Amino acid sequence: MELQRVLKEAVGINDEFHFFNLIDTRAKAQGKGRLSEVVISVKDCICVKGLESTAGSAILKGYKPVFDATAVGKVRSEGALIIGKTSQDEFGFGSFNVNVGIGFQVPLNPYDRERACGGSSGGAAGFTAKAPFRHIALAESTGGSIVCPASFCGVIGLCPTYGRVSRYGLMDYANSLDKIGVMAKTMEDIALAMKIISGCDPKDPTSLDAPVPDYAALLKKPITGMKLGIISYGLGKGVDPEVSTAVKNTIKRLEDSGCTLVEIELPLVEKYALPCYYILAMAEASTNLAKYCGMRYGAQENIEGNFNEYFSKVRGNYLGEEAKRRIMLGTFARMAGFRDAYYLKAAKVRAKIIEEYKKAFEKADVLVSPAMPFVAPKFSEIKRLTPMQNYLADILTVGPNLAGLPHISVPVGKNKGGMPIGMMVIGNHLEEGNVMQLASCVVEK
Repeated sequence: MELQRVLKEAVGINDEFHFFNLIDTRAKAQGKGRLSEVVISVKDCICVKGLESTAGSAILKGYKPVFDATAVGKVRSEGALIIGKTSQDEFGFGSFNVNVGIGFQVPLNPYDRERACGGSSGGAAGFTAKAPFRHIALAESTGGSIVCPASFCGVIGLCPTYGRVSRYGLMDYANSLDKIGVMAKTMEDIALAMKIISGCDPKDPTSLDAPVPDYAALLKKPITGMKLGIISYGLGKGVDPEVSTAVKNTIKRLEDSGCTLVEIELPLVEKYALPCYYILAMAEASTNLAKYCGMRYGAQENIEGNFNEYFSKVRGNYLGEEAKRRIMLGTFARMAGFRDAYYLKAAKVRAKIIEEYKKAFEKADVLVSPAMPFVAPKFSEIKRLTPMQNYLADILTVGPNLAGLPHISVPVGKNKGGMPIGMMVIGNHLEEGNVMQLASCVVEK
């Protein structure tokens, strides 16, 4: 690998598309290993020792971790070249990667620079699509932040089971929902990366002590006899007809290859997953962001007045509009008098949603739907959206994230305007192998 050529090409691409918050021009190859010929980018909310890691927020400008996240340490030990930190919505708060922190640039879609990359891992997906060399992105998902940008940018993005990959070194958005995953152009690289970063970690009490399969071997396994659960509402009202057609055509090809199709109804997910997700995610976010007050963590100002005035000054000056909105809404959901009506009710609904998915997997091996109900929108269209319309973009992706299930977006074509369309495949708990097996067949076809 010619290091200087890689860095020069990355800088050139970034100048045009703004995929990175930081490129490490002093990056060095780490030696031999399974990733010694692979360039790795890391989402800005995942800690990399010695590199500014801000989660896309001005309030963390200048923060350089003194340790690697576990996932970063694992790829580093396999000889990967870690090139820099990719753009994201501030703390992951967004579906289009336009809610960047104060002073950060919005990444541009590699297929049309007037359109969004998707969020919140937009920089990771965009650079994966444009990189002229072998590249794997470490990304993160809370409610769809891997499959959404993967779909919009025409790459493969896998979000694993909650607990499959250590969260140690990940800056929290919502602890019970955050997951580190991967993006790449090929299923072989997805399988390799997942094999390396998966596994139990004593530094993360939520990581699962479960055997890690040989994902590469599963890619070659035939799909004959596999039961595909077609999520009915995923192909219904509100889905772009071109998206629906591309996914239906792919499903038909899979049926011709020996898969059995099963219609799956998920009424609770369809009706309640979105409000349930946003209540829980915002409540957890408001707690997690409380530490960024200008005392121990985050940007600081001259201390004047009482502490509440100081905290308000710091947060007012350094947090973006969407971050403030989610802190306020999350705090409201946890307040005395409202906690039972909102937060606890949402927690109960989440348990019901998990049960609904369990019943679905009694009928099917994997579930399929579009990853997103539309292709990447134009920035001019996004500006006209209300906050509620922004949140509705996640209607198809929040369900598997609430249930902690593995899911992947795989490209299944383009619309008439040349914009990529992604199909989402959802697996049962710890069944990333089934997800990759089917996705590999889709890629081949």
